Amino acid sequence: MTPGNEWRHGYDLAQKTGLAAGTLYPILGRLTDRGILESRWEADPPVGRPRRHLYRLTPNGHAYTEQIAAAAQPTRPRPAIGSPRPASGLA
Repeated sequence: MTPGNEWRHGYDLAQKTGLAAGTLYPILGRLTDRGILESRWEADPPVGRPRRHLYRLTPNGHAYTEQIAAAAQPTRPRPAIGSPRPASGLA
């Protein structure tokens, strides 16, 4: 999904994630059922192409992805209290 909250079709998401359709579509269905994504059918597909099922993040989905991103941020380890400082100027 994109920060701009654009509608994306499943094939595009499969290409971006590298997931097979048989893996991706059940995931998209579960995320939709849980209110993370919303879905709709494409309104006016080009002649000769079937309608695509489109997906985008809901407001709850945006909040959820922000929580995941924040939790995934690496933290800089702090030295333990009372740990010795490295000696400087020694080679």
